[in-house]
Amino acid sequence: MTDRRLLLVHAHPDDETSGTGATMAKYAAEGAHVTLVTCTLGEEGEIVVPDLAHLAAGKEDRLGEHRIGELEAACKALGVEDHRFLGGAGRWRDSGMMGEPTNDNPSCFWRADLDEAAGELVKTIREVRPQVLVTYDENGFYGHPDHIQAHRVAWRAFELAADASFGEGEPWQVAKFYITAMSKSSLRKVGEAMREAGVEFFADDVEDIPFGSADSEITTVIDARAYGPAKLEAMRAHRSQIDLTAPWFVVSQKAGEGALGVEHYILTAGVRGPAGRALPEEEGGLGEPGDREDDLFAGIG
Repeated sequence: MTDRRLLLVHAHPDDETSGTGATMAKYAAEGAHVTLVTCTLGEEGEIVVPDLAHLAAGKEDRLGEHRIGELEAACKALGVEDHRFLGGAGRWRDSGMMGEPTNDNPSCFWRADLDEAAGELVKTIREVRPQVLVTYDENGFYGHPDHIQAHRVAWRAFELAADASFGEGEPWQVAKFYITAMSKSSLRKVGEAMREAGVEFFADDVEDIPFGSADSEITTVIDARAYGPAKLEAMRAHRSQIDLTAPWFVVSQKAGEGALGVEHYILTAGVRGPAGRALPEEEGGLGEPGDREDDLFAGIG
């Protein structure tokens, strides 16, 4: 398949890199058209570097503007040339963490009208005509309201884009809908490495962590280890949000060969493709079952 088109829907700048950066870099390098849609500017993000603290919400409130530049630099590192903000930059504001007063802001993404937001994404889908769409699971991976809303909007747009009675433009049926995932076994490896290094982890038992997927649920493993350096460069671009000297990043990068460049997905709509090469567990792969895809476009003619 030569004309491959991949669309990813993420909530804030930096989410694309930490969750799917290696995958994006791999497909972009292989000649696929990779489109990134970011739903907010991430105005409520926690700033991790003191010299940028003045940009925070409640102070100058210029963090969103700053993060546009960070995202541009990250996309360049990943080789992604097609990036859009849902409805235009600043159309919906970062909602902040669940339960925060910022969730009640009428302009925040959490409060967005579902069909209105999905309608904006439908425009992109019908223009780009991707075969594959990637976003978060129904819980937004870890429960952030904007991640949850990104899933809802992406799924609604997936349905509406093929409906000739909705909106303008020629209908388009996306062939495969994926959600991002992190396997429990991968979390276990990182947890063990962190405890050995004397660094606090989320929990003693990964089953007690409110995110992560059972290995048996993972349908697709993307081996993008060759693009780990590109992902790392993109992470550095998001310096307001990602401190690569923090114990989590230092230890997780040492937890195994696949910690940075092997990314997991679960196919939730569309026909599963044939099994690909199974990575050994010591290289970031998973154990049984051994019939996972190794390509998001697997089975698409």
